[in-house]
Order: sequence, then structure tokens, then C-alpha cells
Amino acid sequence: MASGELPHPDAEELEIGPILLALADNNRRRVVAELAAQPDTERLCASFNLPVSKSSRTHHWRVLREAGLVYQRDAGNRIYMRFRKDDLDRRFPGLVEAIVGADREPR
Repeated sequence: MASGELPHPDAEELEIGPILLALADNNRRRVVAELAAQPDTERLCASFNLPVSKSSRTHHWRVLREAGLVYQRDAGNRIYMRFRKDDLDRRFPGLVEAIVGADREPR
């Protein structure tokens, strides 16, 4: 693994269980929804305004990355994140949009 790279599952290794567990948390689902709204954009992890401690945010980023929902890039003291839309759509067509979209629907 080259410097600046964090471990990520390959697209063919993505599994439904870890993805659903990651998306079960409201904060992580919110992050995915924000990233999914701009799927080609890389965002600084610190740019997300989550109502949790820094250590909890770090945990959320790891869960999202290990589930395969996001790709993270380490750039020194900054970590950037982007949504893995193409990989997820190929492996589980429509899954993430259905889950994220359900939060947008009125209840």
C-alpha cells in the first residue's frame, strides 16, 4: 500500500451486511447522503458537521471506508473522502439511493 492510501475493499469484495450496518447509523447515512448528492466530489472529512466527538467521527469514517461506501485519501494531516457510487451501483444497483432516498421522503 502506497503512502497516503488507506485500506479499502475492492469493488468485487463489497458485501451487503457491512454496507447495511454502516447505513443503519443516522450520522453515517447523513454523510453518505451528502456525498451521494455530489458523487464526483472529494470532501475533507473535517468539513462534515456531525454532532459527535472527534474520536466518534473517526470511528464513523472507518466504518464507512471498511464497508466500501467511501474511498478515503490521507494527505498528511487531512483526510479526504468521496462516495464510491460507481462501485456500489455495479455491485448493488439502486441500493444506496433507495436507503438514502428513504430519509428524504416525508413521513
